[in-house]
Parts: sequence; C-alpha cells; structure tokens
Amino acid sequence: MQKILIINCGGTFNKRYNPLTGNLEVPSDSNAVDSILKYFYNLDYELINIIHKDSLDMNSHDREEIVEVINSSNYEKILIIHGTDTMDKTAEFLDEHIEKKMVLVTGAMVPYSIDSIEANSNLSMSIGYLLSDFRIGVFISMHGLIGKHDTIFKNRKIGVFQSK
Repeated sequence: MQKILIINCGGTFNKRYNPLTGNLEVPSDSNAVDSILKYFYNLDYELINIIHKDSLDMNSHDREEIVEVINSSNYEKILIIHGTDTMDKTAEFLDEHIEKKMVLVTGAMVPYSIDSIEANSNLSMSIGYLLSDFRIGVFISMHGLIGKHDTIFKNRKIGVFQSK
C-alpha cells in the first residue's frame, strides 16, 4: 500500500469551543483528524500539523509553507485539511507551485467537535479517492464531489460545495 501525506492546516474542521473565551478556536493539535483516522486500520500515512488557522486568516506565507512541505516530501499523494472559505485560493496557489503530485484539499463547514458527520464524510471520501487513483494535479473534495480545483466551488448562498 502506498503511504500518503496528510497535512492538517486547521480550519473549521478542527475548531473547538473554548469555555474560557466563549469562542470557537482552531487548536494546535490534530484531535479531530486523529478521531477519524483511528478507524482507517489499513491506511499507511504520515500526519503533519501546520499553520493552525481559520482559512480566512491564511496568507501567502502560509500557502508558501504548504508548498514547501509538499515539495520537500517524497510523497506523491497528499491530502490537505483546510478551511473552506479560502481552500479555492490555496488550491489555485498549489496548482501553480507543485508538479508531479496528486493533492486533494478538503475540510468541513461544521466543526468535527459539534457534528462529526461532515468532517468524517469529507475526509473519508478524500482518502478513498487518493487510494484508488493517481492523477497529477490539485483537487477539491467536498460534499460528495471531487474535481480539479477550478471545477468545484463553495456556493455561499446555500452553504454547500458544487460543480461549476
């Protein structure tokens, strides 16, 4: 089985309620991701936690950090857990700076800590796709859709990802 790299960048997927501040915050751990991955008994992967931000707070330096991690790795298949608000911007940036790798970007619009179904579904579908195929490029995997990064978009009016 081919090993995959999972890069956890934070986003809503990972958010948890902080009872001291009363806010949902992106922690610097991978508890949400680990909670799902523990059921992938046959998955060979490496998990790296970086950035730990809501995607609305991400900037070009953060995107360059993701590129650096990907390009310095020997992995051909990479899964990125990212916030949904700017995953399209990050995917476009990655497409311009990464070659000869298959990269899937996924996330969740509802924190795993509040309702685990969406995060679990998006992550599981992404892993299945990575394991079943190898196509060079950057893809978005959300809400039952997987496609090249420029064919999937977040429809903010109805709150779901759709095909263009």
